[in-house]
Amino acid sequence: MSDEDIIKRKLLIDGDGTGDDRRLNVISKTLKKWANSTEDSPLENQATHDKLLAQLSLCEYSVKRSQLLTKTTTKQLENYKKIQEKFEQQIIDVKESIKQNKENLIQAKIWKQNHMMYDLLAQSIAEQPARKETNQRLLNLQAELKELHKEKEFLEHKLDMRRKQFHVLVSSASKLQVMLEEAENSYNSISSVDNNVTDSTGVEPMSE
Repeated sequence: MSDEDIIKRKLLIDGDGTGDDRRLNVISKTLKKWANSTEDSPLENQATHDKLLAQLSLCEYSVKRSQLLTKTTTKQLENYKKIQEKFEQQIIDVKESIKQNKENLIQAKIWKQNHMMYDLLAQSIAEQPARKETNQRLLNLQAELKELHKEKEFLEHKLDMRRKQFHVLVSSASKLQVMLEEAENSYNSISSVDNNVTDSTGVEPMSE
């Protein structure tokens, strides 16, 4: 048997390192020696018997101890598994919390920007004149505009009258010009007749 096989066998027999393999070897040797012995006295046989029972009790105790240790180890592994699952769930919860906090941070930044815009708008509104004052100024401007409209109508009416008067004046001047031209033509005609009469009679016309 090779050294490796011996080590494997030793680990199988004495897995927890309590010396069970040596104890089993001692029991085996003692049992063989006791079975092959024919000269031992009853007292020696009883001592050997008690020794074997003690060794077997120790082996039984070791087996029960190993079983209990295995059970405890299994239970600990289950507890470790539960703890691991709990930690994994906590990690998931922490990741979800971080994600939620990031979203909350984004919302907080948006709220802050909106709040700043609101403050600027409120400041701009506060710098504007009051509504009552604005309405009064609007009424004053409307009244002033109404007065200007009346003045415009008056000036347009006055201008229209001036245009009509100018038209009448131009028309009268044209008629007067025609009358003057007609009078001048008549005078020229009369003067021409008088000159012809004077030339034919040799008498100067009487002055008026």
